[in-house]
Amino acid sequence: MNPAFSNRLTAAEQRTGISLAAIFGLRMLGLFLIFPVFALHAKDIVGGDNLLLVGLALGAYGGTQACLQIAWGTASDRLGRKPVIIAGLLLFALGSCMAALAPDIYWIIAGRVIQGAGAISAAVTALAADLTREECRARVMGMIGASIGLVFAASMVAAPLLFGWIGMRGIFWLTGFLALLAIVVLVRAVPAAPPPVPGPPTAISAILRAPQLLRLNFGVFVLHLTQMALWVLVPNMLAEVGGLPGGAHWKVYLPAVLCSFALMAPAILAAEKRGHMKAVFIGAIVLLALTLTGFFFAGGHLATLFLWLTLFFVAFNILEALQPSLISRIAPPHAKGKALGIYNTLQALGLFAGGIVGGALAQRLGSGAVFVFCALAVILWLLLACGIHPPPGRRVLQDAAT
Repeated sequence: MNPAFSNRLTAAEQRTGISLAAIFGLRMLGLFLIFPVFALHAKDIVGGDNLLLVGLALGAYGGTQACLQIAWGTASDRLGRKPVIIAGLLLFALGSCMAALAPDIYWIIAGRVIQGAGAISAAVTALAADLTREECRARVMGMIGASIGLVFAASMVAAPLLFGWIGMRGIFWLTGFLALLAIVVLVRAVPAAPPPVPGPPTAISAILRAPQLLRLNFGVFVLHLTQMALWVLVPNMLAEVGGLPGGAHWKVYLPAVLCSFALMAPAILAAEKRGHMKAVFIGAIVLLALTLTGFFFAGGHLATLFLWLTLFFVAFNILEALQPSLISRIAPPHAKGKALGIYNTLQALGLFAGGIVGGALAQRLGSGAVFVFCALAVILWLLLACGIHPPPGRRVLQDAAT
């Protein structure tokens, strides 16, 4: 069978998915390793007794990510994907070195700002779209999304061990090394990228107003708002319901993530091979709303909490795979990086808003209010998503505003 008309991943597409997932995973591991242990390290450095500064050190990365995703995505449209990804990874490595050498919390914040300036998510996902056929793209996006879930679970296990062996400075040095290793993977393993697609400049406002893209951009904002708001609560729920100390939470996260991968695979195949993209997309949003209801009524049983966590990861991973695939198919080819930059900006803003909203609601009204708010946001997304029209077959819309 002609590979161009096969739904199976070609060897080049498999290599693309595995290598880009490795690049994403190496970079995200460098971020996730910091989260579980940084607050412990901060107690022993100048300025680390200020919790606002500690929070700023953790969140500064996301701030610069949100500000620069569109710029880096647009640059990848004009200059090519690989040069932009390499530049972003070098910035990440530089920021890691600054944080490793930092004498106080302020220099660590500066290092984290520079880490975040290497905002390559849009360029990586655009490169994945460039190197894959539309009918197989969601599976490759799923590989990239799966790498994030795996390294998150792995970091929960590795971070306390590494902190004990090499300390926080050693972890920062390690994150810089992982960024450089990701460059080696990009150069040696990722197939050659096609040249930039010529075309007239596309205004950011035109992409923001495009009805189909608007539904997806709103969706990724809600999805990551929900994710971050939940993680304001889930660690405490695991401690209170299951009696698990922080260092043992991976015993729940890792099996839940692995089970979710097994459950999401048939859905992704149904979306791509059988043409049920919209049905699977809508179904995943419905499942997300149901999991939030489940968390609300989870009660005091660890097994029940594990069930809803697993189903949350199923819905989350399906949506993480399908949404960037749809963005890349709907956006005009010459502005794919810009469209994915806007998408990733909304993703980062969702994470930022989720932490604030989740914390404020939990503080004032209790955990139940967080679940209710997130469920209502997901239902609003569901209503908007019902109007989405995935492009059939290989067709790519020429005008983002249609």
